Amino acid sequence: MEQQLAALARQTAERLAEQHVGAVVAAIAGDDVEIHGAGRTAGPGSAAPGPDTLFEIGSVTKVFTALVLARLAVAGTVELDEPLAALLPPEAVVPSRGGRQVSLRHLATHTSGLPRLPRGMMLPALLRPSKPDPYAGCTADVLLSGLARTRLGAVPGERFRYSNLGAGLLGLALARRAGTDYDALVGREVCAPLGMADTAVTVAGSRSAALAQGHTGRGRPARPWHLADLAGAGGLRSTATDLAAFLRAQWGGAPAGLAEAVRLSREVEHRTGPFAWIHLGWMAHRLHARQGGHLQVWHNGGTGGFSSFVGFDPEKRVAVVALGNTQRSVDTPAFALLRTLQEA
Repeated sequence: MEQQLAALARQTAERLAEQHVGAVVAAIAGDDVEIHGAGRTAGPGSAAPGPDTLFEIGSVTKVFTALVLARLAVAGTVELDEPLAALLPPEAVVPSRGGRQVSLRHLATHTSGLPRLPRGMMLPALLRPSKPDPYAGCTADVLLSGLARTRLGAVPGERFRYSNLGAGLLGLALARRAGTDYDALVGREVCAPLGMADTAVTVAGSRSAALAQGHTGRGRPARPWHLADLAGAGGLRSTATDLAAFLRAQWGGAPAGLAEAVRLSREVEHRTGPFAWIHLGWMAHRLHARQGGHLQVWHNGGTGGFSSFVGFDPEKRVAVVALGNTQRSVDTPAFALLRTLQEA
């Protein structure tokens, strides 16, 4: 199996490197993990990325934020149905609709009714390669000021509406309740228990040299994104090695408290279609019986210079990590690899 995993990881990384400056792929089956990189980490002549190369993982951050929520809920620090307003400063104004308040559960399942982006931000601005970091100004003060002037698009809990704003506010609120910042909170509640030393918002010291250079869809160098106080929506950096450990914890091996949080994160479900739903943070669907009927739980991500995918099947105990240092989706090859592992 190890040889087959290694070959599949290599083939997928090489396929991705045809469309990306560089890519790293992890293929996981039970306790076996094979990681392969292809292409370049930065400019011409640079080395290929590897298991410990750092990438911006964008919205894959959201599954970490949701797991922190589950972890704090298990510990009794918060409640899933606690109103967001209870975790924010007293002067903060959180919109409501239909007599319902926005809860932490709503934020983690994208059912809050909040818009995709903070007030004043436009989607086209995120797609401008010349813009260094469209989220740089998203401080807590700016976010809460805009929130007070935001109208919900649906009654909380009724409709799925993907929201970077909601996920970012969840990270901000949880950090405030815990008395720390988002980076430290994720490190304490998720990364440290799993031995994930290279997953963080801020990378400093000698590890800075391991950061891949991001690139636009046209292959031009892109500036890093930091997301300020919206970090819970997409501010983490990580490696294939760390993300493989994170995925393996989804079906066992996590310390007791974290294992209970993992179970809780997937016990919560909000249906988005006949064969699709969202857990706390995770997207999920079951393939048609003609496609094997396999369960796929996943999330993807993208920033100005990076793309990412993590997906797994807890029933078959297989998983995939795909990371690219180009603003171009890695989803199609990653899903194809996941399905291959499910059918093995």
